[in-house]
Amino acid sequence: METFTLTRREMALFLMALSGTCPKSPLVVLQDAWIRAHREDMEQGKSFSVLLSTLLPQAFEKLVKGQKLTGFSLHDIVSLGNLIEYTNFSITSMQNWVKRDFKAYLGTPKAGKKYSLDQMVMLFIIEDLKSSLDFESIRKLFEILFGRSETPARPMIDPLKLYQSYSALFEELDENNDQLLDVPIHDGSLRNHDAFIEQRIMQKTENFVKSLEQLKTEERETVRNVLIIALISVQTAFFHSLSRRYWNATLFLRHLQTM
Repeated sequence: METFTLTRREMALFLMALSGTCPKSPLVVLQDAWIRAHREDMEQGKSFSVLLSTLLPQAFEKLVKGQKLTGFSLHDIVSLGNLIEYTNFSITSMQNWVKRDFKAYLGTPKAGKKYSLDQMVMLFIIEDLKSSLDFESIRKLFEILFGRSETPARPMIDPLKLYQSYSALFEELDENNDQLLDVPIHDGSLRNHDAFIEQRIMQKTENFVKSLEQLKTEERETVRNVLIIALISVQTAFFHSLSRRYWNATLFLRHLQTM
């Protein structure tokens, strides 16, 4: 069966709709994402049959029935997280993160026995950042940005705002949607163009943090740096996913050849 896949920007819009900060309903956001991915099928009159063969998470089924999502189990979070392009969530990892690795920052379930929207977003951010940072480095960033759960304080930036920001910035930096950050300026005299990539990311993130007027100058610099890390991590996640695909194919075919 086909899996319903969302870009990070689409997931961010979906989460904003759940939080009530998006003019569209969560269901409409999902319908828009479906149309984007299946425009050709719709033009050929195949949308119904394709949808029937698509595996939808239970959370989506609740939305179709008109129910509201007010809290998320770890199974909900894993099923939603794995809809995001180039992610690799597992229930075992989630249990380790909430019970040990990031408990100091996530805290206990805040929606009854389930996790809140912000807690789920933080888990999505961890999944992205771990592509380029170790857990201790992520914990240090979380303490700076969000503080510890046992000492509540105003976060430097809301988790959903951070996730939405770097998701949107990545798509802006990847205008042709080939999953690679675009470098519009080339110099044939140079062997590589890493400086151009860094310059373009810096410019985009710098322009964004200027809009965060509620933050102090040093706080804006911190958020900018975290956005840069997140953008690079999302790019890295694509390469990790590509590498895993070839690894799986190599072992699978080798097994077939020895049968």
